[in-house]
Amino acid sequence: MELSRRGMLAGGGALALTACTRGGSAGPIVIGYQKNGLLLLAKARGTVDATLTAAGRQPAQWIEFPSGPPMLEAMAAGSVDVGAVGESPMIFAQAAGSPVVYIAAEPVSGKSSAILVPKESPVRTLADLKGRKVAFTKASSAHLVLAKALRQAGLTFADITAVNLPPADAAGAFSAGAIDAWSIWDPFYALTVEKSGTRALITGDRLPPSDAFFIGTQKAVTTKVADVRAVLAGLRATADWARDHVDESVAICARLSGLPDHIVRIGLRRGDFGAGPVGPDVLRRQQANADLYAELGLIPARVDVSKVVWNSANLS
Repeated sequence: MELSRRGMLAGGGALALTACTRGGSAGPIVIGYQKNGLLLLAKARGTVDATLTAAGRQPAQWIEFPSGPPMLEAMAAGSVDVGAVGESPMIFAQAAGSPVVYIAAEPVSGKSSAILVPKESPVRTLADLKGRKVAFTKASSAHLVLAKALRQAGLTFADITAVNLPPADAAGAFSAGAIDAWSIWDPFYALTVEKSGTRALITGDRLPPSDAFFIGTQKAVTTKVADVRAVLAGLRATADWARDHVDESVAICARLSGLPDHIVRIGLRRGDFGAGPVGPDVLRRQQANADLYAELGLIPARVDVSKVVWNSANLS
């Protein structure tokens, strides 16, 4: 465990970089995870490792990442087999030709993402972001939240000063007043609001909906099919358990993240757990997200998200 909250929020980047020198093509399946969400809970409870061993496979190797984009980089390098991300990292990965596919979808309410401004900020509407410094993590779900919010206000990225920062650095910049607004997700969202009396200018549930995803490399879904199926079975079992054991889920995630129980509880209450098929409605929403990025020139060309979906029959 990290020894400070800031260390926790940095998300173990050093561990990830060290571990990424090891290959993920042989031996146990390698899972990339962050300090939140279903994968963290599944790791803590040992559910995924149990389903793997029950299927005659080796327990997983787990590697921690601070956010989705560096996880995708590791997957493109073949160092990680499966992971979990928001909607944006996969769009950028597909646009870059990364060999990664969607393997399952997780529902997202939108309530766990927000654009934050200081409590006394003169920014009161989305239109007030014009000319302001706004931070976000490039190719993350926060990037898309900002893109949708700007469009809703009739603005584009050309109307703001876009500041690309990882969450921990953005948190420092925000608290120091170096940026005017910050597009971010839980637990950073909940923690910042409590810490500084920050206001949410808009939350993700007031924008067109999106989904989160479990993803895998093309190599993993070809050569480690039994492992991938076992991982998804373990995730579904963990999701079912978590819905009926909220207090225990909060305690586990708080212990592993170093965050206060009530901060973790806020994040869990805003979200939902699941690992279902990447069905037509999911694809429609994700294609709309990809089209928005293409329209804004943030990816080089339009992508067809349906071309990189693992056969949903594999979820049964």
